[in-house]
Amino acid sequence: MRRLRSGWRIFRRSRQGMVGLIILTAFLLLAVVGPLIVGPLNRVASFQQLQGPSLEHLFGTDRAGRDVLVTFVNSSQVSLMVGILASVLSMIIGAAVGIVSGYTGGRTDTTLMRITDFFYVLPTLVLAVVLAAVLGPSLINVIAVIAISSWAGTARIIRAQTLSIRERAFVARARAYGAGDVRVMIRHVLPNVFSLILANTTLTVGSAIFLETTLSFLGVGVRDTFSWGRMLEESFDAGALTLGLWTWFVPPGLAVVLVVLAFTLIGQAFDEILDPRLRSREQGGDEGGTEGLGGLMPAVAEPS
Repeated sequence: MRRLRSGWRIFRRSRQGMVGLIILTAFLLLAVVGPLIVGPLNRVASFQQLQGPSLEHLFGTDRAGRDVLVTFVNSSQVSLMVGILASVLSMIIGAAVGIVSGYTGGRTDTTLMRITDFFYVLPTLVLAVVLAAVLGPSLINVIAVIAISSWAGTARIIRAQTLSIRERAFVARARAYGAGDVRVMIRHVLPNVFSLILANTTLTVGSAIFLETTLSFLGVGVRDTFSWGRMLEESFDAGALTLGLWTWFVPPGLAVVLVVLAFTLIGQAFDEILDPRLRSREQGGDEGGTEGLGGLMPAVAEPS
């Protein structure tokens, strides 16, 4: 609890972190409370098609007669859910590969790193498009595609940290007490890389949302429901820009930019929490030099 309070104090002093948190909180409220206010998504034509903004329809209607505002608000749930779930799944895969590879070493390390390098060098968007086209454009498949396309970078980062941790005295003591490899990795290595996993997850969420938007815009994303990316794709197909229906494509496009920016700012603030050198650079070296990764990471677990 003391470490959490210390981390919050450092985060609260980060202007960019607080800006990101405010933006993210606003969109989370939009996703949770918004549908209760504007109503459920209109899946069938309900109004006159391709109407401009009016008092009845603040964002107008699309080519199927759906209220664009209602679609936008309900799409926020899908876009945020895809970004968060895909990032969590990506972090689980990357962290597992990185810890196992870094701790075990030998042939296992070599094999896992060659697989990681294969995914790492492939262009993420190209790999995601191919996988989405093969698996099909459903919500679950898009989450899986983004996770499969994004885990390699995390695996390399976690492996590097694990290589350092496995040489520390507390790991040697755990082995001496007879702890098996799985127990050491779960009880001793994982808690000491968790802060790094959390910070990397924050940065990955924004990338995942942007990737989902791109897949939907290209026509291989979510098709069984609406997301911000699908709204952009449908507005482009309908020629909303030519028709002057800017309220159809500007809100989802701006929302994607702001959410990605929010997660980026929060991720950078986490970097300052984990690395005191970044804080001292920001603050001119007058404070923040004593609280860092060691003070905020979980305490080293003694062998049991």
